[in-house]
Amino acid sequence: MSLTDSLFFDTDCLSAFLWVGSESLLPQLYPGKLVIPRPVYIELYRPATPHLKARADSLLAAKLVSIQEINIGSDEYLTYYQLTEAPAKGHKIIGYGEAASISLAKQYGGIVASNNLRDIQPYISMFGLRHTTTSDILVDAYNRGLITENQGNIIWSNMIARRRRLGAASFSEYLKKHS
Repeated sequence: MSLTDSLFFDTDCLSAFLWVGSESLLPQLYPGKLVIPRPVYIELYRPATPHLKARADSLLAAKLVSIQEINIGSDEYLTYYQLTEAPAKGHKIIGYGEAASISLAKQYGGIVASNNLRDIQPYISMFGLRHTTTSDILVDAYNRGLITENQGNIIWSNMIARRRRLGAASFSEYLKKHS
């Protein structure tokens, strides 16, 4: 599988879909382009939320997503280490999932899928990366006719109930702001 143009998910963006059972939208939108970095997969395995990992495992078993390792000594590992342990002057340490998605997108010419704009934006700019969010993905699903506006509002509402920050109170409001 070519990783160019793949979506490298951080934990928050992927789990937004897993929490509400809407993960099936992802392979419909981006067939063969969904990558879960190993650190993100590890973060999904929490005793309080075994259903998130189970849903991710279903996608993996169906070969709709892949897991990407970050090998010690590789170029992506050096970036990952910088972001999680030794940031450049004026930059801050970020989480493992965000760092993994950024380092792999940088290495393979992919797209960072993350909602954590405050933490990642300096790195997105610094490395010249492409970026998408849960909200953008839902708009893409709407624009491609995979969901209606009403279905988008239901998914949105369920995600907000799971404390996902999406940038608007409803999907309809988000569409109006970004049209």
